[in-house]
Amino acid sequence: MRDNHRPAGKDGTVSWTVIVPVKRLSAAKSRLRGALGAGKAAAARPAERLTNGGRDLADAPVIAEVGPPTDDVAPGGSEHELLVLAMALDTMAAALASPVVGRVVVVTADPTVGEEAALLGAEIITDVPDAGLNPALAYAAAQVRRTRPGSAEPGVAALTADIPALRTEDLTAALREAERVGAGQTHAWGGPRSFVTDAAGSGTVLLAAPPASVLEPCFGGDSAVAHTASGAVLLTGDWPSLRRDVDTPADLHEAVALGVGLRTAAALAANLWQPPSMLAPSSTDTGEKV
Repeated sequence: MRDNHRPAGKDGTVSWTVIVPVKRLSAAKSRLRGALGAGKAAAARPAERLTNGGRDLADAPVIAEVGPPTDDVAPGGSEHELLVLAMALDTMAAALASPVVGRVVVVTADPTVGEEAALLGAEIITDVPDAGLNPALAYAAAQVRRTRPGSAEPGVAALTADIPALRTEDLTAALREAERVGAGQTHAWGGPRSFVTDAAGSGTVLLAAPPASVLEPCFGGDSAVAHTASGAVLLTGDWPSLRRDVDTPADLHEAVALGVGLRTAAALAANLWQPPSMLAPSSTDTGEKV
């Protein structure tokens, strides 16, 4: 079990506002739904349970309960929602600890997500458009820049909420590179946007817009191609924990191998999760994010 977001003092050189969009938990991560079931089936084999960094995941602290299951949640649905929430909170916590991040803003229509994120120290914006990922991000970016318009506003970055192994140093390094790229060709309308692809290379985990530049999110299927076509610059740094988003059980296994955050580890341990004995390669990204 790894503490991916050790507290770090703000260094004052760069201050990004990071926007994390989170779907309603009941609708998020459909391809991951049911991933925890295999762990319960394996409960009779405690000696084979997944360990991370030499420690049994059962040693992890347990996250707060989201609430009792409801009639409209499929079997295992509440467990799935707990896992999705845990992954999102670990992502936020890593961002909050970055010395180059001034604010973490969560845009969501889910009150549970908002309550839990606020306890971490994130600011909450209600997803008023409630029309998908890109409208939510565009709305949130416009809202956070109303307070300090133009060049006085720090850069804005969209970070997907499904990166439970995210290490603060990887995010910090990527944002520093985005700042360098954005400052290199500054125009009246701001510097160029930049983005980081996921591990598969087809999706996007981070989109950064320097001061005075419009975020212009293009998430969705083949978002890497869409962001390149929109003029954003591809960042090619070696940031494995940032690139490892989780859409499938195979992705989750790879994230655990990197070292997930405390909340995700606890959610997995609570359900006796084990990696599948035979993992198919990660499927091509379809653009679905938390």
